[in-house]
Amino acid sequence: MTRAYNFNAGPAALPLEVLQKAQEEIVDFKGIGMSIMEVSHRSKEYEAVNDETQQLLLELLELPAGYKVLFLQGGASTQFAMLPMNLLTAGKVGSYVMTGSWAEKAIQEAKLIGETHIAASSKEGVLHIPALSEIEIPENAAYLHVTSNETIAGTQYQEFPDTGSIPLVSDMSSDILSRRIDASKFSLIYAGAQKNLGPSGVTIVVAKEDLFNNAPKTIPTMLRYSTYLKNNSLYNTPPVYSIYMVNLVLKWVKEQGGVAAVEKANREKTDLIYNVLDNSGGFYEGLAQKDSRSIMNVTFKLQTEELEKEFLALAKKNGFVGLGGHRSVGHLRASTYNAVPYASCKALVDLLDEFKRTHG
Repeated sequence: MTRAYNFNAGPAALPLEVLQKAQEEIVDFKGIGMSIMEVSHRSKEYEAVNDETQQLLLELLELPAGYKVLFLQGGASTQFAMLPMNLLTAGKVGSYVMTGSWAEKAIQEAKLIGETHIAASSKEGVLHIPALSEIEIPENAAYLHVTSNETIAGTQYQEFPDTGSIPLVSDMSSDILSRRIDASKFSLIYAGAQKNLGPSGVTIVVAKEDLFNNAPKTIPTMLRYSTYLKNNSLYNTPPVYSIYMVNLVLKWVKEQGGVAAVEKANREKTDLIYNVLDNSGGFYEGLAQKDSRSIMNVTFKLQTEELEKEFLALAKKNGFVGLGGHRSVGHLRASTYNAVPYASCKALVDLLDEFKRTHG
């Protein structure tokens, strides 16, 4: 079997070792005569997976006691509304840093719930992350929300603000566990799994347990964080197989040497690609400002739309998948998530060099 060079933005590449382990266990999970998809979510077999997955994530994020992992559904898009429903209480303001398409979606949902505030914003037409010195948080902020990595723009926070007593919240859907961070700076982190954690179907929320003490009592049961907290994410049937796959991915990260080792590999991969872009004499042009470049999503363009179409056709012919930019902006994008191997990035660099040689 020949594996594609998978640069999809999400759902994205999964580690081959994880897929092979899942293949091995799909019919018979640990000798119980059933797939994990067939067991009750109240069974001891599934509860062991549920608990172990939570502990693995807390360990890899190096979080202290007092944090809990919740398994939800609906993707990060549901979290755009669920977060302010639970935290944006009367007299408070939801404060947001506007960095691109995903931050904007979060802001628009929050506006439906309560008062919002833009703490800082990327300059119009420039793909970058605002300087921390530009962020202004009102005293009555319920939280400050940041989008740690913008997949469409290809921008990523290089460091995070210190918000003091105001909860710092982040959508980390596209770069969770891609690099070491001080996760204890955050009161809540949420992430759709389908980029670095596993397949689509489960959304991870990692939060301080005491964050939800003052949530309004009028929130519907399934949109209340406390529902999942009190029931160990087992209030209703969870996305069992997706959580099982997250379990395997977390074990894979640990086997690589943890997040520090994964970060080193990620930087080596994207350095390869950025070096080609930067030394192409203008044939290729990176879209994100250099001090805001993402190690997860490399966005770039060629001199003309016709050249981009030719490049994508050649890439497809050579087994590359997912190199087209987001439909809202076009151009090109290589998503180099944790599971994308170095060999795939090297193959892409070779293709970029060859295309420049024949078309430059």
